[in-house]
Amino acid sequence: MASLHLSFCQLAGNRPPSHRSGRLPVRCADERQALFNRIAPVYDNLNDLLSLVQHRVWKRMAVSWSGAKIGDNVLDLCCGSGDLAFLMSEKVGPAGQVIGLDFSKEQLLIASSRQHSRPKACYKNIKWVEGDALNLPFPDSYSNAITIGYGLRNVVDKQKAMKEMYRVLRPGSKVSVLDFNKSTNPFTASFQEWMIDTVVVPAASGFGLAKEYRYLNSSIQEFLTGKELEKLALETGFSNARYFEVGGGLMGNLVATR
Repeated sequence: MASLHLSFCQLAGNRPPSHRSGRLPVRCADERQALFNRIAPVYDNLNDLLSLVQHRVWKRMAVSWSGAKIGDNVLDLCCGSGDLAFLMSEKVGPAGQVIGLDFSKEQLLIASSRQHSRPKACYKNIKWVEGDALNLPFPDSYSNAITIGYGLRNVVDKQKAMKEMYRVLRPGSKVSVLDFNKSTNPFTASFQEWMIDTVVVPAASGFGLAKEYRYLNSSIQEFLTGKELEKLALETGFSNARYFEVGGGLMGNLVATR
């Protein structure tokens, strides 16, 4: 079952918006930000509904692959409403520090509200920062681990985003990148597209968001395959990169070591 994580801006360099298959054109970064703000109130409920709660399993896997441990200083980029940040907080414990960064104020407000409503002591170690994944407001070698869930696909310049993650990671540390898998298997790719068109978009229409979720298929097709993500990480400077397909090949997770 496909998870419901959006990608609103898939501009690659200076290429014009795509109109392939009659789909709506891609949006610019400002519109993407506005859309994330608008869907924030229903984002978590839709994710649970459309993934049959499986997105929570994938996120736990992503956090485990990050290598975060007790006492670490870690980052969750494009944090949205905070799912991965909360899981990272449990990994690093009260002695650690988690920063969840996102460019959507509404998503960060929801993340902060969730934080204050949860009793676990470790959640007090989370700070929420409004910021840009292409220009991280952190010094070099700042973090012991980074997670980014359904975010790399959303950025305008994926190479720059990887360079920024490399810069702020400490030597020997890992970044764990969870997102939709751009499968090279024709059956998996067709099934993924069918799921989005016949399940995800109609369900989103019940929340008045059908137009927004029609972008998923085109955004996945404009994303990178697992091999291409590994190559990008290695070209950025990471010493090791490995890509794992999860969720029956519908999702994927890149693990790269600085």
